[in-house]
Amino acid sequence: MEKIEINSKRVKEKIVEFIRQQVKGAGLSKAVVGLSGGVDSSTVAYLAKEALGAENIYGVILPYKTTSKEDIEDAKEIIKTLRINPVEIEIAPVVDSLLSSLKDTDKIRKGNVMARVRMIALYDQAAKYKALVLGTSNKTELFLGYFTKFGDGGVDLEPLGDLYKTQVRQLAKDLRVPEKIIKKVPTAGLWPNQTDEGELGFTYEEVDRLLYHMIDEKKNDEELIELGFKKEFIEKVRDKIKNTEHKRRPAPVIKL
Repeated sequence: MEKIEINSKRVKEKIVEFIRQQVKGAGLSKAVVGLSGGVDSSTVAYLAKEALGAENIYGVILPYKTTSKEDIEDAKEIIKTLRINPVEIEIAPVVDSLLSSLKDTDKIRKGNVMARVRMIALYDQAAKYKALVLGTSNKTELFLGYFTKFGDGGVDLEPLGDLYKTQVRQLAKDLRVPEKIIKKVPTAGLWPNQTDEGELGFTYEEVDRLLYHMIDEKKNDEELIELGFKKEFIEKVRDKIKNTEHKRRPAPVIKL
């Protein structure tokens, strides 16, 4: 993993300036961050405070019935530590009302509904406070399509979008995000006992190393196999990238 080590000080400076310029360029001074209690959203909150000042950041907690008490408490701790503006909106009434009309939804569809309702709430708060919505997805999630289109993928900017998950953890450590949050098992909290790595079928450490060699270094399959990666793993990851391409690009517009 040594090849994807980052210079946290330099990365922090660049992301802070990126947030500042993007918000300023929109003629605004405030930002909204959805806080899940996980490392990605916590890291974005730390960076946003540095860029815009605590008084201009709104940390929004959006719990559902399946959200763990620990995650809610960790999100509240981030708000308290950073002294940013707290907002808490319970999404269960909206989610359950919609699900009762849709009927026969499986857990994936239900998770997508939850993610999209959360983004509705975040954009409502952005309109209320005249702010931009900061995304909390990382490079690993974006390449694998591990996000909900127009849910957690529907944001104004992605401060962590060029950092792999393992790099986000490095940055979070240097930002002094609480250790328990950095080491927490990654989960979107969409259903009980759901974990990112359980759904993906591999760890972030494994896939980050592969993605680095595959994407950043542009190595072919033969070279990846020589590095020790199994052909089945390479094909699985490559298929995920290919099959989720539509999530990463704007809707095509026909030219007439």
